Amino acid sequence: MTRILILGGTTEAGAMARTLAEAGLNAIYSYAGRTANPVAQPLPTRIGGFGGIEGLAQFLRDNAISHVIDATHPFAEGMSRNAIAACADTGIPLIALERPEWAAASGDDWRHVADYAAAAEALPGDGSGVFLAIGRQNLTPFLGRGHRWLLRFAEVAAHPLPDATLIVSRGPFSVPGDLELMKRHAIGHLVTKNAGGRAAHAKLEAARMLGIPVVMIARPALPERHVVASPAQLMGWLGHAERGV
Repeated sequence: MTRILILGGTTEAGAMARTLAEAGLNAIYSYAGRTANPVAQPLPTRIGGFGGIEGLAQFLRDNAISHVIDATHPFAEGMSRNAIAACADTGIPLIALERPEWAAASGDDWRHVADYAAAAEALPGDGSGVFLAIGRQNLTPFLGRGHRWLLRFAEVAAHPLPDATLIVSRGPFSVPGDLELMKRHAIGHLVTKNAGGRAAHAKLEAARMLGIPVVMIARPALPERHVVASPAQLMGWLGHAERGV
């Protein structure tokens, strides 16, 4: 019997949940639990971690999961690695629903870096305004870099950076809105993760229009896995997986 686990928390995961619900498929949606008020889903939902690889593998067995969909954020490296290992241990098919990466367009001024520490090193340290659009985790490498920081979180949360302005807002964001935001805070650099998708793309368009350099953090490298870019492709994979093709 088909019973699907969606490892969610993204716009794409929500779209997949709606697709499965409309198809009448038996599925569970899982949130990591980092957001206080997660978006409601049309499927039975659980919130919280699994307890590592062993905990996830046990959950898959206990709940008779037949397929796992990893639709977590492209930077949720730990969860994705755990899913790969747990599915390998249990023999359960795994697929990743992953939005395509952003690509620089004409007029963009991007500097590609490997990680958060490299992103901090790429900044000039001249006291200028930096829109640090990387969420509320992984801010420690930016301590002591000598900048004014603009942070934007989906909800109020503590952070370690002095001389920072926190904006609480949930996307999708607009180009006019991000243009106004960057002008108002005299932003000289944008630091962001290559998350992909449309919901947070406006800041990149605004940076291009204002001639602001972008420090782009690369996605973490993961072991090879089956990846699709849309719910329609994933439904096709489910059909093949059920038939053993």
